[in-house]
Amino acid sequence: MSIRNKLTLQFAGIFAIILILFSLTVYYFTSLFRANDFFNSLEERATATALFVLETDEVSPAEHQLYTREYYRSLPEEIVQVYDSQGHLIFAEGEGDLHITPDLLNKLKEQKIVRIGQDNRQVLGMLYKDNQGEFAVFASGIDWYSLTKLSTLKKILITGVCFAMLVVMVAGWLFSRSALRPIARVIREVESINASDLHRRLSYPDGKDEIWFLAHTFNKMLDRLENAFEMQTTFVSSASHELRTPLTAMMGEIEVALMKNREPAEYHRVLESILDDARILARLSNGLLQIAQASTDESKIRTKPLRFDELIWSAQEEAQKRHPQIRYELDFENYPEDEEALMVNGNESLLQVAFLNVFENAGKFSRPGQKVTALLSRVRQGFTVLVKDQGVGIQKDDLVNVFVPFFRAHNVREISGHGIGLPLAERILKLHKGTIQVHSRIGEGTEVFIYLPARR
Repeated sequence: MSIRNKLTLQFAGIFAIILILFSLTVYYFTSLFRANDFFNSLEERATATALFVLETDEVSPAEHQLYTREYYRSLPEEIVQVYDSQGHLIFAEGEGDLHITPDLLNKLKEQKIVRIGQDNRQVLGMLYKDNQGEFAVFASGIDWYSLTKLSTLKKILITGVCFAMLVVMVAGWLFSRSALRPIARVIREVESINASDLHRRLSYPDGKDEIWFLAHTFNKMLDRLENAFEMQTTFVSSASHELRTPLTAMMGEIEVALMKNREPAEYHRVLESILDDARILARLSNGLLQIAQASTDESKIRTKPLRFDELIWSAQEEAQKRHPQIRYELDFENYPEDEEALMVNGNESLLQVAFLNVFENAGKFSRPGQKVTALLSRVRQGFTVLVKDQGVGIQKDDLVNVFVPFFRAHNVREISGHGIGLPLAERILKLHKGTIQVHSRIGEGTEVFIYLPARR
């Protein structure tokens, strides 16, 4: 069911409940007022009957004439009956029997007045006292005139509710169509956008309402999708280029070697060259696999308590082995002695890769004999490490792309590498709720600032 139909039915349902409750209330109180009004008339008839029957011998002729005149103003289908204190019927007028029982007479003695409904007939009994004793006077009638008006009121209310519901259904449908027209426009615009024109954006309504926020949310999502598609295209293109280069070199070496018979030494040299290219492919494949692993859901990563300083020590030692011509130094600042205060939660292999990539980058882009320092600090919510080198530096325009996979700054493209070290480190740290920032100047070196939250 569409939202338009749901809104129409909900609106009509709520209105119907309100209207039906209102109609029932009107009908109930009108019926109650009619019954009370007729009971009051019956009470007057019972009083007039008692005066006419029981007070004849005790009043003057003028008063008796007045009582007689009041008595003969009868009600529709009136029945009046008078009982003495012994329960004997001493006076009755009207066609029919009221079926007055001894229990009802006893109840009347206790309550002084009773009101009874018998289908459309109403019966009122009252206890009348005079010098001759107590008498039970009953007056009954059918209020056909008011009952007819009440029946007419019921028909009017039912017809009015049905007609009002029809009007409300039509009005609700028109209103919901008008209210949902901006959403329908948003749907049409979204459906018209495909992978080839992700640069398009939804138009905004005039007012800053919920539709405006919906369009704004969609536009932000389209921004992310466009960036993701562009990054995917760049990633595939760069990965293809990085894979093609060593493969082309390997194929060239093999083709040249197969052109004619060569000396064993020449074949040995070709195999060594192919092995180097294969190692490059292996490192590249490992890097791609690690990027995929670091891009997964953090809930799927197995973590355990780790000492932050030991992770840094291990990464620094491995980087020193790979770049023995560089001097790596560690400096601890404000570092606690309590081992528990040194713990982080993380995946050991992934964090090792992240820190090693940062240290290795610092050594790779430094000249032999230069120094790479790492300053470790314990801050309030976690740990920081500042890795500084004295290498070639990165141009300002290239800094914004250092975390893009396979991007390489213009001034370091002659140095071997694939451009996946920092992007991989950034994804791993983000997976661990950490951050990484890079600052650099040409000819002065690069600073990499890493933050990792402590274990809680």
